[in-house]
Amino acid sequence: FSFLQERLRYTLVLLLLLHGTDSFYVPGVAPINFHRNDPVEIKAVKLTSSRTQLPYEYYSLPFCQPTKITYKAENLGEVLRGDRIVNTPFQVSMNVEKKCEVLCNFPNKPVTLTVEQSKLIAERIREDYYVHLIADNLPVATRLEFYSNREEEEKKKEKDVQFEHGYRLGFMDGNKFYLHNHLSFILYYHREDVEENQEPTYRVVRFEVIPQSIKLEDLKADEKSMCTLPEATGSAPQEIDPSKENQLLFTYSVHWEESDIKWASRWDTYLTMSDVQIHWFSIINSVVVVFFLSGILSMIIIRTLRKDIANYNKEDDIEDTMEESGWKLVHGDVFRPPQYPMILSSLLGSGIQLFCMILIVIFVAMLGMLSPSSRGALMTTACFLFMFMGVFGGFFAGRLYRTLKGHRWKKGAFCTATLYPGVVFGICFVLNCFIWGKHSSGAVPFPTMVALLCMWFGISLPLVYLGYYFGFRKQPYDNPVRTNQIPRQIPEQRWYMNKFVGILMAGILPFGAMFIELFFIFSAIWENQFYYLFGFLFLVFIILVVSCSQISIVMVYFQLCAEDYRWWWRTFLVSGGSAFYVLIYAIFYFVNKLDIVEFIPSLLYFGYTTLMVLSFWLLTGTIGFYAAYMFVRKIYAAVKID
Repeated sequence: FSFLQERLRYTLVLLLLLHGTDSFYVPGVAPINFHRNDPVEIKAVKLTSSRTQLPYEYYSLPFCQPTKITYKAENLGEVLRGDRIVNTPFQVSMNVEKKCEVLCNFPNKPVTLTVEQSKLIAERIREDYYVHLIADNLPVATRLEFYSNREEEEKKKEKDVQFEHGYRLGFMDGNKFYLHNHLSFILYYHREDVEENQEPTYRVVRFEVIPQSIKLEDLKADEKSMCTLPEATGSAPQEIDPSKENQLLFTYSVHWEESDIKWASRWDTYLTMSDVQIHWFSIINSVVVVFFLSGILSMIIIRTLRKDIANYNKEDDIEDTMEESGWKLVHGDVFRPPQYPMILSSLLGSGIQLFCMILIVIFVAMLGMLSPSSRGALMTTACFLFMFMGVFGGFFAGRLYRTLKGHRWKKGAFCTATLYPGVVFGICFVLNCFIWGKHSSGAVPFPTMVALLCMWFGISLPLVYLGYYFGFRKQPYDNPVRTNQIPRQIPEQRWYMNKFVGILMAGILPFGAMFIELFFIFSAIWENQFYYLFGFLFLVFIILVVSCSQISIVMVYFQLCAEDYRWWWRTFLVSGGSAFYVLIYAIFYFVNKLDIVEFIPSLLYFGYTTLMVLSFWLLTGTIGFYAAYMFVRKIYAAVKID
């Protein structure tokens, strides 16, 4: 028993070392207990704006600095997101109130901003930047209260409360800029149950801020760094004039309140979605529509196929059958290898790699292991999983390449390991150069880039080679009919059998199934929201797989009935048709929902959108291809061929 315990302990330590201690977070695992007067450290994460999409680190603006600035060691996901977690000079102690305190060390001497600094602050206010702080790993939130469209009597009683992540750096009134220089922190604690003679322990369960702009003259500071806030009605805001030097005081106050919220559910405030009902409705709607259409499609296809197979297998009507048209006529060409088999198998290998990675990430996140409180865990896990799934990608690519009569397996493996990741790396590198130029913390530092390259060539590439080697050595897929020596002539095709018409038709159903979820994912990426509805996402993913497979089978059936046996590439392209609709939706979202006007933010948006669309096309194309391949093998195995 003790041996087992020891083994378990080692395994846990190994897991923690592998993933960084704060990568995984299951609600309710590692709370921090505070006693009264214990320091509660407030750290800064970054500044963000949905108008520029460029995060900046906290001290890129002239805020008050502590005597020693220390940055927290970060995981891969945090670096890629642009988080730069750093200490701040705010002195907050558990359950100790502060009325008003000056932040910088010289109380009677205000902070003087140079013209350059004033210009920079004014520009950031104009660009609508938010400041993100954390206390005990909880992000700061601004409470927004508004009356909902209820009856008049209820209006007086109840306000709707929503929370905004971070707080606004400042605001504009006409052409004047005002900075939020006073922060009123409201921290909520939960008192833990302890035995009678023990000192009570507290846990932080919510972190709110009310930012205020108060003119220097109205803040009366004394020698002890204390200050008095003016009456709310009589105070003027602190203006920042970008054309001259400005003098101001940075101040803060701390208020503690007891709360009934348990530590395990302290994130619920940040994750409250006002649209959960819409969400459920849309999911149920998608499920019903997809399964209804799937049922109809399956019935039609099965009935038609049974009829076809029965007709083709009638021994006595061979002469008649020979004159008929239909998919049996192309049996000698249906498994003829396509052009560029190496590229096709490489793309499908990357598609399998993506499929495995996405499936595992969504499933693990659905179990609550990648919650937003473990910053960057989702991205770190996705990167590592993509590298390790190279084995499966390589195996499937190698086996398919051998089935398509390929011989140069080493070149094929290299192509699989570098084609899609190379495109991704190339686009990211170009975008990164632009972000570097803007001195944003969103730029991936050079050492991280080298580390990513080492992971690609040190983990992913050897694993793809390993998988490819075993896949290529394995027995190729068993095709039920022989391929003729001479290719059959393909009759002229109708207009609706065109590739582009196929892409437009095939993309509608899968896109319709996931369209609502796409809105929430885009909001999470581009508007700094938290995305955590992985249960919904898992359902949507399954619906997507089912609808892609079915559409692909229908499209390949129509194509073979039209005596066109060139289905390999076409199925891959057509099944990814929903990626085209995702691109259209991304353009619509950019025009209607985002307030981006500058060149570099637009470039970033469309650069990352291109990556998303490309990955989505690979994913859906792969799902559709394998469904169609299984279908084609099944139907030709069911027909008697002389």
